Amino acid sequence: MSTYGELRRAADAAWAPLANPPRALIKVGVATCSRAVGAEETLAAVRAEVAARGLEADVMLTGCWGLCYAEPIVEIHPPQADRQAPVLYQRVTADKVPALLDQAFTGPGVSAEYTLAVVGEQGLAGVPPLAALDFFRIQVRRLMANCGVTDPENIDHYIARGGYEGLSKALTLGPERVIKELLDSGLWGRGGAAFPTGRKWDFLRGSARKPKYMICNADEGDPGSFVNRNLMESDPHLIVEGMIIGGLATEADYGYIYIRDEYPLPVARMRRAIEQAREKGLLGKDILGSGEAGPTGGGFAFDLEVVRGAGSYVCGEETGLIASLEDRRGMPKIRPPFPAQAGVFAQPSNVNNVESYANAPLVLRHGADWWSNVGSENHKGTKMFSLSGQVQRAGVLEAPLGTKMSDVVMVAGGGPPEGRRLKAVQPGGPLSGIIPASDVDIPLEPEPFRERGMFMGSGGLVVIDDSNCILDLCIYFEWFAEDESCGRCTTCFAGTRRMLEILRRISSGRGRAADLELIRLLGEIARNANCVHGQAAPTAVMSMFRFFDDELQEHLVRRRCPAKACRGLIRYEVARQSERLPLAEEICPTRAVVHENGSYRIDQEKCVRCDACREQAPYAIAVVDEFGP
Repeated sequence: MSTYGELRRAADAAWAPLANPPRALIKVGVATCSRAVGAEETLAAVRAEVAARGLEADVMLTGCWGLCYAEPIVEIHPPQADRQAPVLYQRVTADKVPALLDQAFTGPGVSAEYTLAVVGEQGLAGVPPLAALDFFRIQVRRLMANCGVTDPENIDHYIARGGYEGLSKALTLGPERVIKELLDSGLWGRGGAAFPTGRKWDFLRGSARKPKYMICNADEGDPGSFVNRNLMESDPHLIVEGMIIGGLATEADYGYIYIRDEYPLPVARMRRAIEQAREKGLLGKDILGSGEAGPTGGGFAFDLEVVRGAGSYVCGEETGLIASLEDRRGMPKIRPPFPAQAGVFAQPSNVNNVESYANAPLVLRHGADWWSNVGSENHKGTKMFSLSGQVQRAGVLEAPLGTKMSDVVMVAGGGPPEGRRLKAVQPGGPLSGIIPASDVDIPLEPEPFRERGMFMGSGGLVVIDDSNCILDLCIYFEWFAEDESCGRCTTCFAGTRRMLEILRRISSGRGRAADLELIRLLGEIARNANCVHGQAAPTAVMSMFRFFDDELQEHLVRRRCPAKACRGLIRYEVARQSERLPLAEEICPTRAVVHENGSYRIDQEKCVRCDACREQAPYAIAVVDEFGP
């Protein structure tokens, strides 16, 4: 097969019995989030039960819907003859599979106990349609259109749903018109810098030196950000196609997909996708019958490989990533030269985020006007966001740029757990700031975040409720920045260490009035660091000064932690005797829970404030201020 038409016809034939199954079809989503709660065991149990019962049903693996809070998810399609919409079932662990199949195949047809939603426009027997769920109501799913729907390990599923059509069109347009289409769409880099993707590609196209390289930054090291992981696990060919289109537009020869080593499933699925694309003639020489590339031929040749990163956070910065690709220590480089001039192996290179590449096929497939018909006035398109932290519904969703952050956190995510209040949202990873609850209505686009001295970042939103201490959170972020510093710049490595020492001193009740000015001075000095890691390391601390100054003053002046989280400012005491105190005594790692003369007390010299005792006896053990009222 050499043309797109031939590939599409074969793919349509393979997908047809799954789109309208002649017999029952059971789909099980398997991704990193669902594997953590037993999805692989659920898949094995479904296959075993179907075989043992002799059911007229097929079993299919899919990616992740983004409904991480409801995993493991099982979707059951009745046979086409039943004309009943498929139903999503939530939290189906392996032990629940027999009961689910009993009700779905021999009982009422729908298991009310585990139902989540109907995959369709109409509900069914009291089960709401998927679009009616709070998690879905604000979504516009374009990048995620195949997530949870297709088998990410089957290229025919992707092609049958329009995959590689964008590449086919790009081949007829040529490099200049492909770049113009991207510029007209308004697509900008989704990794956090928000630089126009088309302009970045044009820089590389303008270089006459060969070879040229396309690089996909799939490092995704920010705690609380997992949008790239979700996309690589659920629709890997979307990224592969985007990189091939990028190679065509920039006249590049080769591409690297750099994935952090902590992402084994994305590595496996991306490698499989590359192999399948190569087998179909979508990678290598003479792509889609374009002819032999070379000095005399007008064809297009491009190939890809996956590179596993060593886990260093600074490799998320493009020049640090390039150093790692070259088998050198991951340290950001001083610029200029920029990657388009001298990138990997000192050759012209382009680095884009996973989501940036994944948008390119959609722009080429549907056109710039279609792609830009959602979003805000200044920022077109959609953006994927991951929700985590103290939120009722954790997961991944896709919403138009300009959507209020409160809609994502409070509507889709359901807000903090029952009995808790929203205190803040931490966007963009540890190098960004902290948005207070009073400001949660800001639109999700770059400018409002920049106005507040922080970044929107790559899409991670960590929800923080009132049980947390902002100073304690800043200590964690500053420790992370110091620990992950490459060590090149004294302003970064030594500056973050010094700031961490001061913050820890304040949290232990030994803060000084001069500490605040010292922290501000260190924040100013950090701006002179070589790369964004050092420059942005104090961002969370600076946002604490701006939005949470009262809480900071409580720690510094009154020497108390309102959230009772800073260990140096609290102590544990037995408030009343309880039958659960023996459990607290048993679990205490330092034997600080002491039983004497028929009653319990806490030995303050041994207590390390680990909170294990209070978890066992929450009504018997109290947390009080170390330095009194």
